[in-house]
Amino acid sequence: MQIQWYPGHMTKARRAMQEDLKLVDLVIEILDARAPYSSRNPDIDELGRQKARLILLNKADLADSRANAAWRRFFEDKGYGVVETDSRRRSDMKPVQAAVLAACREKLERDRRRGIKNRPVRAMVAGIPNVGKSTFINSFAGKACAKTGNRPGVTRGNQWIRLSREVELLDTPGILWPKFEDEQVGIRLALLGSVKDDILDVDGLALELIRFLKETGPERLMDRYQLSAGEAEGEPAAVLEQIARHRNCLLRGNELDLGKAAKLLMDDFRSGRLGRITLELPGQDNT
Repeated sequence: MQIQWYPGHMTKARRAMQEDLKLVDLVIEILDARAPYSSRNPDIDELGRQKARLILLNKADLADSRANAAWRRFFEDKGYGVVETDSRRRSDMKPVQAAVLAACREKLERDRRRGIKNRPVRAMVAGIPNVGKSTFINSFAGKACAKTGNRPGVTRGNQWIRLSREVELLDTPGILWPKFEDEQVGIRLALLGSVKDDILDVDGLALELIRFLKETGPERLMDRYQLSAGEAEGEPAAVLEQIARHRNCLLRGNELDLGKAAKLLMDDFRSGRLGRITLELPGQDNT
């Protein structure tokens, strides 16, 4: 299942990010905790390599807690500051404030030695579409500063947001990269909603999700859709049919509406109704 999506505005946004990096002290990279490797844009990693770095494992409440801890250790071992967050919760922002200042400790010390006072840390907030950048900024600021939406492509232009005397944030559009070399990366990003559903085969994507859940936790399908063990162990297409049957996803003439069942399954996964699920772990594939 090959997935690619790189709208023209992303090329412009990448160039703008390259220029704006000259103005910032820190790059805050927001990842989706359910797939931290797949949701890392290698372009951001390359462009920001000379800057202080902080990684936020966002939507951590939707990911497996043990996997969150493993990913946190993985990135900390590489020298990044790491914070697990649910960007909708204001209470999760206090550790972020501390981590921002810790990541820029050298810069702050340098300013102090030079007699520079009250110059805020300027941080760029970067990430791929739909990882929650704008929601994070609004929670961090305590007010609506950035447009939000549960779909990719809401933020189209850069905007500076002054949070306090200590921190200024630069919000940037979500940027993917031109080609997913690993097919599984594209599938995971599509499952997370970082690729527009309009261009996807949602039925095929639902089958990929069923295949993953069968391998890692078939009881989730059984519990959510009241499937028997035998029904949950069938081929992905047969499992989708059982979901449609158990949830009365029907067309005229009692024909199964597999499209509706596929969308139901995808919505349940993305919202966490299937439980806390992580799609990849450190050491798997190319991680």
